[in-house]
Amino acid sequence: MGKPDTRRLDREIRQTTRKLEAVRNEEMWPLTGAERRAVLAALAGGSYRVMRGKSPARAEQRLQSAWETVQIRLIAEITALQTERQRLVNEAAKEKAAKVTKKSSGWW
Repeated sequence: MGKPDTRRLDREIRQTTRKLEAVRNEEMWPLTGAERRAVLAALAGGSYRVMRGKSPARAEQRLQSAWETVQIRLIAEITALQTERQRLVNEAAKEKAAKVTKKSSGWW
């Protein structure tokens, strides 16, 4: 048995890490539809309050909360992908060890 095939998981991890970095820079492209609506609603609410001459503090809190929620989701995705990758590597190592043990015990 050769090395475990983790290319797909590695690609997903890299892509999700890129998305997380984009969210930290407050870019919109990695957001889901619901997350995008939440961010835009908070922006619109804050803009409306500023135009009325009022404090946008609550809208800023909603906006910050929306960005943090997206970051939490992406971090959870990265963690799940890394856990799955490690599981595959461990399984491959266990199979290889069992194969080596079987070969060495068959000599006598």
